[in-house]
Amino acid sequence: MALLGERAKSRTQSVSSAVVRPKGKPPGLALAALGVALAWGVHQLLPGVPMLTAAVVLGIVAAHLPGRARMFVRGPGKTGLTFAAKRLMRVGIVLLGLKLSLDDVLGLGWASVAMVLSVVAVTFFGTWWLGRRMGLRGDQPLLIATGYSICGASAIGAVSEVSESDERDTATSVALVTLCGTLAIAVLPLLQGPLGLTDPEFGRWVGASVHDVGQVVATAQTAGSGALGDAVLVKLMRVALLAPLVAAVALSVRARARAGSGEGQTAATGTKKPPLVPLFVVGFLAMVALRTTGVLPGGAIDVAQTAQELLLAAALFGLGSAVDLPSLTRTGGRVAALGLCSWVMIAGISYVGVVLTY
Repeated sequence: MALLGERAKSRTQSVSSAVVRPKGKPPGLALAALGVALAWGVHQLLPGVPMLTAAVVLGIVAAHLPGRARMFVRGPGKTGLTFAAKRLMRVGIVLLGLKLSLDDVLGLGWASVAMVLSVVAVTFFGTWWLGRRMGLRGDQPLLIATGYSICGASAIGAVSEVSESDERDTATSVALVTLCGTLAIAVLPLLQGPLGLTDPEFGRWVGASVHDVGQVVATAQTAGSGALGDAVLVKLMRVALLAPLVAAVALSVRARARAGSGEGQTAATGTKKPPLVPLFVVGFLAMVALRTTGVLPGGAIDVAQTAQELLLAAALFGLGSAVDLPSLTRTGGRVAALGLCSWVMIAGISYVGVVLTY
């Protein structure tokens, strides 16, 4: 009888444990949805804080809550949060293409196009080189360079997909680029007067130097609608460079795979090669082409952009939940130093570029 009682007790505990700690994606996805709702609330209360920025910060907070809450994020909620960080990020990046029209970009002139290309190239390769010289771990130099030069956390998520980067490297890079982009909202408007920038010049400077689209909007709107329009267009020119960058990274990964295993060995073992152009990048380019045709009504574009922001907010909440602050502090000094250098680099190059081309 005692043995039967112990078995019944054990079975009851197992059932209870299964109820308390459900498996699969739903718990994490529900948590991500809650994070998006809270991020939206923060943005409504503090309009200067973009929803995507709030989502990353809330994800980091959720990962460091005490007791059972933290165990839930790290345990049963992890599968769904990882799904949000990877899969929902891809869908959000595809819809991001609907913000970009080639006609608007070309309307800024070839001088502005050349300026943006130069800013992105110098910032990317300069940050990547400096990060490697500083001895940062894994893909951190690549991901940080991507985030600062292209479009913040969205670009980091896209490149980490094809480079198969460690989740901790991705989360650390997202946290860093989000922090600097958030600081830009407060710092850059204070520099407009001392730097002698007109409102349109300030808008272009912001678009060329601030990381995330939401952060660009929050920063540029302080100088009026004219500055905001130029800022968004210049920023979207940088976003357009996401596709060729991801393709270049995929090519590099394929080349390393061939060098490491040999063409014949790869075929023999059936090792899967990364696609030259990932499907979500093809989708991004298709959305750019669709927006350029002008066939989409304004209402459909608005709905798609709302969906894009919600999906990216869920993805960034998931990425934020993967940040481990104790481990971050072990390389935090070097990571912070690289972020500061890259921030100064892109701001300085962008300023010179705007002065020379406007």
